Amino acid sequence: MKPEPVFYTTMLGDKEVTFETGRLARQAGGSVTLTQGDTVIFAAATMGGLREGADFFPLTVDYEERMYAGGRIPGSFFRREGRPSTDATLVARLTDRPLRPLFPHGMRNEVQVVLMSLSADAENAIDMLAINAGSAALMISDIPFGGPVGAVRVGFVDGKLIVNPTLQQMEVSTLDLRVAGTKDAILMVEAGAKEVTEVLMVEALQLAHQSIIPICELQERMAAEIGKPKREVQLTVEDEGLFDTTKTTIFDRLTAILDAPYKKETLYGGIAELKAAFVEEMLAGAEPTAELTAKYGAAYDEAERMIVRERILNEGKRPDNRALDEVREIYTEVGLIPRAHGSGLFTRGETQVLSLVTLGTPKEAQELDNLTGMESKRYMHHYNFPPYSTGEVKRLGGQSRREIGHGALAERALVPVIPDEKTFPYTMRVVSEVMASNGSSSMGSVCGSTLALMDAGVPIKAPVSGVAMGLIKEGEKYVILTDILGTEDHLGDMDFKVAGTRYGITALQMDIKIAGITPQIMAEALERAKTARFFIMDKMLATIAEPNPTLKPHAPRIETLKVAIDKIGAIIGPGGKNIRALQEETHTKIDIDDDGTVYIASADDMGFEEAKDRILAMTETPEIGRIYTGKAVRITDFGAFIEILPGVDGLVHISQLASERVNKVEDVVNLGDELTVMVIDIDPQGKIRLSRQALLEGWTAEEAREHDNANRSKSGGPRSGGRSSSDRRGGDRGNRRGGERRSGERRPNSNFDRHG
Repeated sequence: MKPEPVFYTTMLGDKEVTFETGRLARQAGGSVTLTQGDTVIFAAATMGGLREGADFFPLTVDYEERMYAGGRIPGSFFRREGRPSTDATLVARLTDRPLRPLFPHGMRNEVQVVLMSLSADAENAIDMLAINAGSAALMISDIPFGGPVGAVRVGFVDGKLIVNPTLQQMEVSTLDLRVAGTKDAILMVEAGAKEVTEVLMVEALQLAHQSIIPICELQERMAAEIGKPKREVQLTVEDEGLFDTTKTTIFDRLTAILDAPYKKETLYGGIAELKAAFVEEMLAGAEPTAELTAKYGAAYDEAERMIVRERILNEGKRPDNRALDEVREIYTEVGLIPRAHGSGLFTRGETQVLSLVTLGTPKEAQELDNLTGMESKRYMHHYNFPPYSTGEVKRLGGQSRREIGHGALAERALVPVIPDEKTFPYTMRVVSEVMASNGSSSMGSVCGSTLALMDAGVPIKAPVSGVAMGLIKEGEKYVILTDILGTEDHLGDMDFKVAGTRYGITALQMDIKIAGITPQIMAEALERAKTARFFIMDKMLATIAEPNPTLKPHAPRIETLKVAIDKIGAIIGPGGKNIRALQEETHTKIDIDDDGTVYIASADDMGFEEAKDRILAMTETPEIGRIYTGKAVRITDFGAFIEILPGVDGLVHISQLASERVNKVEDVVNLGDELTVMVIDIDPQGKIRLSRQALLEGWTAEEAREHDNANRSKSGGPRSGGRSSSDRRGGDRGNRRGGERRSGERRPNSNFDRHG
């Protein structure tokens, strides 16, 4: 029987979005497609059985990026999609973050949300639609879920905030704010910005929250009209009596640990020992089963959480005894790693990040094969979080979603201050190695990377610093924490990361675990973060006040040269023959843009100068009055043909070879000899007349041309000239003569923009 799809439509900003269900994936717990323009995303939500022994909620969110959605065949060898791209991983992570907190507490059934791109129109972005589609699939499914969740993007174009902007509008926007939440509260914020103010950010957050309310209300109507009955699931129920007993039992001992002079190993080690001792005490006389051990361990964790929160909220006492707005001790250093092109070490408390910069040529930019076509990225930021950074032992593998997300956040924070390609023609890769972690290593990577870029001599527009803020809230009472520890992040209600320059915010990421975050709280947190960022920046600038004026000696020098577009083929040659030979012989790397910009990368000035001279020789156009030194490539009775540029020669008539009469051309020049000559004429066909006599007599080109014409009139000699630039030997076919040194007098303005 043909399925009958059901459609629901609402507005997201000024654009219509349509949910459809009932046509596809009818055996999933719940499935929808969400359409905006010609962009279509599919979402399916399914619940499995109870995962025995799990002490966490086993939710999996996967986004499958299908290249057919953009009318593209994958660029891989097998021509099919492989492992998720960075963008796909970020979409999955972005969707997971607002959905996860809304499942029933204590739920242990496996739940999987699968998202898949079906169509991408290169106008409407997929990421926010993915969150809305995932929430809608859960709402109409048989899975217990406390949603709905709505999501929207806000841009800032021409002085106006725009809800649900197109990808084209985002190219000129100074703000990329992505917000997800319920009708009552914001749950997740992700933002990149070009130094926007805190006031504008709060205004944009409020607008975003207002804009997601209609899409939440539509999902509620879908659930009421077509939603499946929710399945009964077994929840892990807390034993309130056991919790009260645990809190009473550990209170004095935990308080003593928290009140002691702070050291990470003392605090965390003491808490771990206390937990082990408590569980052992509770198991005394009983069979130590895994279930019972987990039960007492969970009771201890909840009691610890409440004791720490109460101390912060009621007494202002943090686990490390800092003031609520105090930043931990900071130490910074640059230039640690000898062969890196730049390095910076940032230490804040027990969190330590070593960032290292590598500079490369434009050709080394990352090519991204995505739904909208091939794109390139000249600034890349990678973040590594090894197990030793937290004193643990784990198997090393590929990058986790968390590592990819933190690298993307740091990249987003720094991109606004990266110089443009014309100013600094390098590809840049920064790797942040987390050496130790106790809270906010992502913001540590922002700070360490700023130091490393400045150490490398990258002329960033302004230094960037970052800090993580926290929140403890019970009812109407709340406390905002500056520079949170790992335990404050774990036990708190908000993780709010803010990065920026002195002029404004460049990146923001916020995850909220509770409802009821007001604009007032967000504004206060942003203002506190600003104060902390400036404090941190002052510490950084005390180590290195501005980018180094020169690159490191072992860093490549990349310099630019502009040539005519029609000369590009001459440099490249057939199948790249010319440019390969040029790179091998000069020990350089050479890239050429379609606009005629040539990038020459060299480890030394000698290689650069030789490559520059040879490129100029390949691309120069002869000019009347210009003096050249070239080789005789053909001897005739009436004169000699001199190659003045690679593949370009002209005729020196026998009458123009010397001041005195010349009876035989070979009396002055033989095949292969070098001769210095002046260009005295170029006819409409591009044939070139040369004169040696003009240099000997001190004539101008006009005077030499008059003598030449007079001599030819007397003798009735041949009037033919040499080959024009369009008749160059080999031309773009690559059979060029290259490498001859030419007189500095004929060298044109090379229009170089040199760095380092």
